[in-house]
Amino acid sequence: MNSAQLKQYIANGNLDAVFTDLYGSDKVAYQRERYSEAIDAFVANYTDSDDIRLFSVPGRSEISGNHTDHNHGKVLAASINLDIIAVARKTDTGVVNITSKGFSPDSVKISEIKVDPDKFFTSYAVIEGMCEGLESAGHTIGGFDAYTTSDVLKGSGLSSSAAFEVMVGNIMRTLYGNDVDDVTIAKLAQYSENKYFGKPCGLMDQTACAVGGFISIDFADPKNPIVGKPAFDLSALGYSLCIVNTGGNHADLNADYASVPAEMKAVAAHFGKEVLREVTLDEIIAAIPALREKTGDRAIMRAIHFVNENARVTKQAEALANGDLSAFFDGVRASGNSSFKFLQNVYTVKNVEEQGLSLALAVTEDFLAKLDAPSACRVHGGGFAGTIQAFMPESATADYARLMDGVFGEGATYILRIRNKGAVCVY
Repeated sequence: MNSAQLKQYIANGNLDAVFTDLYGSDKVAYQRERYSEAIDAFVANYTDSDDIRLFSVPGRSEISGNHTDHNHGKVLAASINLDIIAVARKTDTGVVNITSKGFSPDSVKISEIKVDPDKFFTSYAVIEGMCEGLESAGHTIGGFDAYTTSDVLKGSGLSSSAAFEVMVGNIMRTLYGNDVDDVTIAKLAQYSENKYFGKPCGLMDQTACAVGGFISIDFADPKNPIVGKPAFDLSALGYSLCIVNTGGNHADLNADYASVPAEMKAVAAHFGKEVLREVTLDEIIAAIPALREKTGDRAIMRAIHFVNENARVTKQAEALANGDLSAFFDGVRASGNSSFKFLQNVYTVKNVEEQGLSLALAVTEDFLAKLDAPSACRVHGGGFAGTIQAFMPESATADYARLMDGVFGEGATYILRIRNKGAVCVY
């Protein structure tokens, strides 16, 4: 279809079932308008075409496995109904053109792709890395024009960068008929971010965005992670996931984030191991006297968190597979408590006066305690500043949003649902 035909197709409700599945029935009207506006923007930036395609890749939320992937641990994550969408068409130019709303356009010549440190931390580098990764793996690549717009806000802790990486692979595999599964797309996205973007990230964000739904990932072998997808529909039970942005300052937190894997690996090194996945809790407990002198107390507590968090992820995945909501929430709370007390990533010791996450958790726990239904909350993502997450019945979310927006400012609360599909071609 060309732009006018596709917009009419959307207006007639032909994609309403898809929109309901991806976003929820209450978001259909908004998505109709959003996709139509994106089609208009595509035409404004390029030209009209008879073979326009539509794509969607969700953001993600980390559920459990806080700060474990870097030591070959286990994580539990889920995709959400905030996403990046793209309007795209295949070309024969050998050039990938992507214009993202609010950003300067990128134009990558496939024949000139190379790793360039001067391009680190740019979307241009991500595109190059995805193209080279696909081609090196034996897949067909070629030119395309695309316009993207995202509801996954940067800095929200919901993985806007991973969603963009996966989107490039999602478009390329569809337009060029590549038989590439979602997990492979995620691995290529990690490769792109590591080698071309210049960031030594893990694989959790990309996998959650690409695969969709609740997913468990075991990083015992990081090059071949074991991905599970417990079949569980949180929305069908009338539950929502709320994310609250406390507005904390992320400046000068690099040392805080870096200290977590460094201290965990320091404990592992005491046992002659590279990562904590190779060390048992009994070994850590027995070695505490020596570790206190060698690594300090916080490193020991972070190591204990790591081992227990791996066990929690396994139990939570089993609870989801068995449809046991109460057991799943027990794990969410236990993971959050461990992160607060032992991992100690809820506030930075450099600025103890600013504890937005601690405050948000205190207010949320009081709110949830008054509900006559299972619920849970915890720190979200890397911590130290930023966001918390809370699971509660949909009927309570409006009151919760008013409460938290009153504390942290209008628009601080995102009321979300777990999206059961990852990277998709919408049309």
